[in-house]
Amino acid sequence: MDTLEFETGKQNDWVVVKAKGRLDRLNAADVSVEWEKIQEESQKMVLELSEMDYLSSAGIRILLRLSKKAKAEGKEFALCCGEGFVKEVLEDSNMDMLVKVYDSLDELA
Repeated sequence: MDTLEFETGKQNDWVVVKAKGRLDRLNAADVSVEWEKIQEESQKMVLELSEMDYLSSAGIRILLRLSKKAKAEGKEFALCCGEGFVKEVLEDSNMDMLVKVYDSLDELA
């Protein structure tokens, strides 16, 4: 799969964006625009990344930008990723030190 598919939903008072596929330099710009639109309309946003196959440095930059924007606007932003390659990338890049990472959507308060 060369693309990233995502769908939005709600859980508690969070907007949940479930992503599936790859987030890399080929689709990063388009994904960034879409996710920023969702974030503008949300007080709390979580990206559910458990079904993502790949996350590149371009994808990490998007996550950082969304996190910084949320913080500047007094909003909440989090990631959800139980296990696998993407979780390893988040840990290796220390993203889990900068952004709250949940193992499960059930942990959302």
